[in-house]
Amino acid sequence: MTAQLALGTYRCRAIPEAAVRAAASGAQWVDTAPNYATGQAQTLLAPALTAHPLLNVSTKTGYFTAATGTDAVNDGVLDQDHAAAGHSLAPDYVRWQTGRNRAQLGRDRLDLVLLHNPERAHPGDRPALHRAIRDAFAVLEEAVVAGHVTGYGVATWAGLEEEVFTVGELLALAAEAAGGQHHLAAVQLPVSLVMMTPIVQALHGRGPLPAAVDAGLRVMASAPLHGGELPAMVDQELADLIRPGLTPAQACVLAVASCPGVTNVLLAASGAPHWKEAADAVAQPSLTAAKLREITGVLASP
Repeated sequence: MTAQLALGTYRCRAIPEAAVRAAASGAQWVDTAPNYATGQAQTLLAPALTAHPLLNVSTKTGYFTAATGTDAVNDGVLDQDHAAAGHSLAPDYVRWQTGRNRAQLGRDRLDLVLLHNPERAHPGDRPALHRAIRDAFAVLEEAVVAGHVTGYGVATWAGLEEEVFTVGELLALAAEAAGGQHHLAAVQLPVSLVMMTPIVQALHGRGPLPAAVDAGLRVMASAPLHGGELPAMVDQELADLIRPGLTPAQACVLAVASCPGVTNVLLAASGAPHWKEAADAVAQPSLTAAKLREITGVLASP
């Protein structure tokens, strides 16, 4: 089954308009973070979320802007040294940022709160990183109990690929944080024809995607066009190999949307034509596993 398109706001230049367009097209999810759009993304999204109460939102805690860091220091949840780092998984900060996210987004309850690149917290110290993730999960479990958050997870760039944590370890840390039944609900990671490792692993029944499927987790594929660079790297011949009649951008999106285990493809489409192009791509029948093996084989060859 082809994954669904969702709005990603990391590189989105017209967030309010893009959110309204995504909701009108039937998209079910929009993804954001407190540091996106120089700290303005969540407040820019709020009117669209109010107008479309059924639109689910995933946001994050971890990275923050300098202005947010100053606010956190003033509110006593970070000291100056931690604020200068621009990233924190400290329980007091996670609790504070989650409340701030709710206020900025105008939602009493957040559908997903993701730890944002947690691998940044303790580079090279796996036990310390796992303790920090567990303690942050414990705060998010509190938020679930309070009715402020429905589920939580991890949004990572390199953590899963470099195996500083695995899906199985995240599940175990969540269970430990919850003291039993947990609310870990999603992982977000880059999946594209540049960052193919999750696709290749999934085709062999290995890696984070099959593990996420087995656990019933939502999988959000970020950077499917590799920051907008990928369509220029894919010629029409390769696009036609993927699916005749598609543009290079559509072919790239369909490949990610067809990857086993992916449930949502995050696209930062600022303009209506780009969104429609991608929506038309994911409306196509999913690529077969054999076709995905052929594509990744071609791209992996020297």
